[in-house]
Amino acid sequence: MSDGILRAAAENAQVRIFVADTRELVQEAWNKHKTSPVATAALGRLLTAGAMMGAMQKGENDLLTIKITGDGPIGGITVTADAKSRVKGYVLNPAVNLPLKANGKLDVSGAVGAGDLTVIRDMGLKEPYIGRTRLQTGEIAEDMTYYFTVSEQTPSSVGLGVLVDRDYSIRQAGGFLIQLMPDATEEVIDRLEQNLRKISSVTSLLDAGNSPEDILHLITDGMCVEIMETIVPQYYCNCSKQRVEKALISLGREELNAMIADGETIETHCDFCNRYYYFTVGELKELCRNAR
Repeated sequence: MSDGILRAAAENAQVRIFVADTRELVQEAWNKHKTSPVATAALGRLLTAGAMMGAMQKGENDLLTIKITGDGPIGGITVTADAKSRVKGYVLNPAVNLPLKANGKLDVSGAVGAGDLTVIRDMGLKEPYIGRTRLQTGEIAEDMTYYFTVSEQTPSSVGLGVLVDRDYSIRQAGGFLIQLMPDATEEVIDRLEQNLRKISSVTSLLDAGNSPEDILHLITDGMCVEIMETIVPQYYCNCSKQRVEKALISLGREELNAMIADGETIETHCDFCNRYYYFTVGELKELCRNAR
């Protein structure tokens, strides 16, 4: 089954719902970063959240950045998403390893620790919108739920999961994002709460062979629901040597001359896709001529 995000509305748009299968996306992230299982779970959850939030953006050029900064050994997680649900991300310590929790699950909260969740929305205005909340559990789904409810005043429920196989490949990954609109009735809210109590975890449902559409119907059981569109999320990094050149030129001649004086090829690295770019002394001299 290939990845997909369903965007749906229930009960005459009283509820907005996204349901995602992101196994291939999270697998691609692992292919690039070779993260430990607990780092894979943490990054995969935030990538899934980013893909669904990306689909919420209205402007074609809108960009979203989600940052988790905690005092745990993972150091931090950064994910960006565009309006087409193209996402990329990285963790500061991809090799972090922790014992499993007592219930046998990966200790994502222990890896993340205490800290903040920050969402930056760049909508092409003079200043981006920045929302920040304290991490509630470090498990990411609960932290996203709290962020939406407190920072964006939108009562929400977020479920995220990543199931890592013994060979470190991604067995399942996905999530859901449910938001109540201002006109949601108590009857609709009660029905949603009843349905959500029956859902154990997204990954267990996916592992049992359920599709995003099946999960959507479990969430909205007994409700009128309309699927608006299906979006294909993708792990996508837009870095290139040309973009790095522009960044080097922006450093200015003084900084570039210092690099040239070292007399060695310099190496630059993209955190999002682990690609390396190299610039010889001759190339640096050419960039210096173009710098201010």
